[in-house]
Parts: sequence; structure tokens; C-alpha cells
Amino acid sequence: MDMRIIPGDGESTNLAAQRVAQVVIEGFNKHYRLFRECSASAKERFEKADWNGVQQATRERIQFYDARVIETTERLAAEFGQDATDTDIWQQAKLYYIGLLTDHKQPELAETFFNSVVCRILHRTYFHNDFIFVRPAVSTEYIESDPPSYRTYYPNTDGFRNSLRQVFLDFHWARPFQDLDRDVTYIYRSIGAYLGELPAREPNFQIQVLTSAFYRNKAAYVIGKAINGAHEYPFTVPVLHTDDGRLYLDTVILDSGRITMLFSLSRAYFMVDMQVPANFVQFLRSIMSNKPRAELYSMLGLGKQGKSAFYRGLISHLHHSRDQFIIAPGIKGLVMLVFTLPSYPYVFKVIKDIFGVTKEVDHATVKRKYQLVKQVDRVGRMADTLEFSQVALPKDRFSRELLDELHQLVPSLLEEDDGDLIIKHLYIERRMTPLNIYLENAERAGRDDLIENAVREYGNAIRELAIANIFPGDMLWKNFGVTRYGRVVFYDYDEIEFMTDCKFRRIPPAPHPEMEMSGEVWYSVSKNDIFPEEFETFLLTSPKIRKAFMKFHPDLFDAAFWQKAQETIRQGVVQDFYPYPEAERFCNLYGGAGA
Repeated sequence: MDMRIIPGDGESTNLAAQRVAQVVIEGFNKHYRLFRECSASAKERFEKADWNGVQQATRERIQFYDARVIETTERLAAEFGQDATDTDIWQQAKLYYIGLLTDHKQPELAETFFNSVVCRILHRTYFHNDFIFVRPAVSTEYIESDPPSYRTYYPNTDGFRNSLRQVFLDFHWARPFQDLDRDVTYIYRSIGAYLGELPAREPNFQIQVLTSAFYRNKAAYVIGKAINGAHEYPFTVPVLHTDDGRLYLDTVILDSGRITMLFSLSRAYFMVDMQVPANFVQFLRSIMSNKPRAELYSMLGLGKQGKSAFYRGLISHLHHSRDQFIIAPGIKGLVMLVFTLPSYPYVFKVIKDIFGVTKEVDHATVKRKYQLVKQVDRVGRMADTLEFSQVALPKDRFSRELLDELHQLVPSLLEEDDGDLIIKHLYIERRMTPLNIYLENAERAGRDDLIENAVREYGNAIRELAIANIFPGDMLWKNFGVTRYGRVVFYDYDEIEFMTDCKFRRIPPAPHPEMEMSGEVWYSVSKNDIFPEEFETFLLTSPKIRKAFMKFHPDLFDAAFWQKAQETIRQGVVQDFYPYPEAERFCNLYGGAGA
């Protein structure tokens, strides 16, 4: 049907604006229905122990949002033709759209979807609050979920152990527990050990538990808190499978810092069934008050909302700060130009126009590798990135040195407009201390303990990435960072490859001793050939680092380690990863399942 309008006709413009608003909300509703169906089906995949299906669903869900945005913009173009870009229509469409959100269960997500559609259709000069939701228009604070987002249990009435037991039964998993009473006893003992002694129960003593489990990898995480008087006690319990397919509680995490680490952006996103995501975010904030809303939305699989919340936070920070963007400390990369704002805990990365001579990648390849990271199990060892287009930042907040570097290395990505520097494509990730700088500082300070721990962490990161089918490509210290929690995380993705695409080889013996002494290569090298023996040359440049590395990870220099990891992956084996200390697992504390 041709629904094109006559420009300048006020009534027609109103009708068109109403129709535009309706098309956009229908696009969003379709998106969230599919998103929720995928997230809700995580329960069935968990019950069936369909671990390969978990990985596939995680990869597919990433594509849902952009697919619906494109679909919606194409629908608008088909219905309105050239009038789809009429700014009068869009200005009014936003007002009608707000009206459609008054009783909506996901208004903040719908606002972001509207922004995404507008940004694909209109020029960036219209990216202000008259046309897009720079500021939220609809509050999410008092949205009611039906049924409620969390269940409440009353131990004063039903007994503490009975209440704990019921918490897990109410998820109605189609798998029996191996020994739920045993595991509840372990929780009770762990709580006593953590608190020293159990406090007296106040009249309001209750346990609140989010109604959907948080599914990721091979675990279902039960997340809740106990309220006793004025005190709140957060907890998380991972539920796993025994080898014979029964369920058991692996541990109870009681420290809010440990719970926060479950939501680290170096890990894969959760699958969670949420009618009202704002309720889940609000609940999570009550037990992780230092965790930004942006990161919580991202970890719930709502990456675009995470980006929206992050950007609003960045603009607010710029308004309340005065320092300048500067070139990030550390060794400059051959592919990315990295800068930072010292007062803000993130780094900003842009792809250079011209790469170093040793790099055999292009812009498209780098973008593809960064997108790949979002689709794989990051096992807590790969930093997630927020990807932005057409980012406007005040030019006077850039140092002269940084501006010169940007104009020299990335001129194709820059525009200037009315005092703003427009960066056409940008990655943002949480700032870490580059591992090479961390090790240098530790050596200068004579801190052998820090060197040993960092080297052990580095090797563990390599091992875990390998098991997750990721080979870093460039394994230099400078491509890894140390987080605020002391974990070593990989963050330079331009050379990553799937382990299964690599060919790990031993260097064959030289036919003659003089050939080996000459320094010339006496063996053929094909694309994707990797010789782990060579890692030692560029990694073990310091005696102290060498000592630590050979203590913990000498097998990383042996092709056999890598070949074995490849074989495990090809057999379809999905390894267990524990995003909490293994010493705190019940099997290691008390015995039982998982031992």
C-alpha cells in the first residue's frame, strides 16, 4: 500500500508521524519478543545439557537487534518513500512514540530502538533531544512485572533450611537434584563461616530471589539477597550437572565483590528471561551498587541499552570534568590508536588508516575480529568493547599531541563541526594496566610476588582462551592487561584466530648443524603455521619472568599442548569454567558432587 504523504500538509504529517511511531514500536516489540524467546529457551538447553546449543544461541542472539533495526528502516522506506526522511514527521513521531510507552514494560529499551532507527535515517545534525531520546522520557522505576521479578521467602514462618530448599525447587528444572538437602546444609555451613555467627532473625527476615536463573555456559546462577532488619546479604548459587545428568549446587558466593566479578565484561553475556529488565537491573544494583547500569544491561544481553546508558554517563562526566583526552600510556599499537581521559576509567580505540608493515589485515578484518569476540565464550579473559559510530566529543578536550596523532593516523575517521570532533568509528573498553608496564613496575619495585602472580595469570589466560577455541595471535605482554581485580585479560584482537584454524608444529631438526647456526629458516612455513617454541624468544626477556614462566607454564612452548587443546575442541567437548575460586567449591570444602 502506498502511504506517501504530501509535504506541508499538517494533518497528513500528523497521520504519518503516528504511523511512523507505530511501525517503530512494532519493530521493537518483535525484537524483544524474539530476544525473550531465545533467553527463555536457555532453561531448556540447560536441562538438556545442550552445551553446543548454548554457544550457538549466544552467537545468534547478538544479531537480533541490528536485524530488526534494518528491517524497520526498510519497512519505513517502503511505506513512506522519500518522506521517511522528513524531519517534521520524525519530530512529531517522537512525541507519539512517548505516548505508546506509557504502559510499556520495556520503555528504556524501546527508546533506544527508536534512536537506532532515527540514526540510520537522519543526518547526525538531528541527533539531539528533539528527534532522539538523549534523555529518557519514561521512568522505569515503578513498572510492575506480572508475575513479580523476584520471589520472596519467609524463614521465620517456614524455617531457614526449608526456605532455602524451596528457592531451588521453584525453578522447576526438568532434572532431579543429586542431593539438595546436602547442598542446602553446605550453604548453611558456608554462611556461618562467612559471617562468623548467624545474626538473630529480625521480624522482617526474608529471602528475595530473582525469578529467572542466569544461564551462561554450563551453569544456571540463582541470584538473590537476604534481608534482616536494616542489613542486606547478597548471594549467588551456581547450579551444575553431575556426569549422570543430575543437578547440584556448586558453591554459594556471599561476597558482593565476587558477585560483581561474575558480571565482568570479560565474560560471556547471560541468558535471562525478563519481562521488565529494569526490575532486574534495579535488583542487581541493590547487591552491586558500584556496578554501572550500562554494564549490567550489557551483561544481560542488552548491549544497545548498555551503550545508551554508557554514552549518557560519558556526556555527564565530560560536563562535570575538565581534564583532556590524551594518548594512552604504553607501547603504541600498529593497528589501533588508543587514547584515554585520565578521570574516566575507559580507553578509546580507533583503527588506523595505515597499519604497520608487519600487519596483514585491513579495516574490515579488524572490525570482524572485534565482532567475533562478542560471539564467543570469553571465559573471563577477553575484554568486551562498546562500538560506536559518529561520536561527537568537544575538540577543546583533546590534547594537542593527541589531535596531531589523530589527524596524522586516522584522518578518514574525523570530521569537525561547531567545536566538536566527530569520530566516525570508535571502540571503548574499560581501562586496564598493560601487562608489560605492570611487569616493569613490579621489577623496579623488587616485587617478585607480583611478577610471579602476573605471569601465572597470563599463562592461565592463554590456557583458558585455548580451551575456548581462541588463539590470541600476538602473545606479547603489551596485548594483555591487568584488571582492578588482578586478573590478566587479553584486549588486542586484530590477530586472533580460532584454535581450530591454526596448525601448531614443532620446528624440525636442521639437516646440518651449520644451517641451524646460520639463522636461516631451513623448513617450510605455510599460512597459519605456528611454532610454540618461538614464543620463548619474545616472552622470556627477563630472568625473573623466565623463572616464573618455567615454573608454571613450560608446556605452552610445546606444540603438544596446543594440539591436545585442538583435539578436545574438535571432539565437541565444552570445558567447565568456574568464574569464582575453585577452592570455594563445595566439593573442595566439604566433598560431594563435583569432586
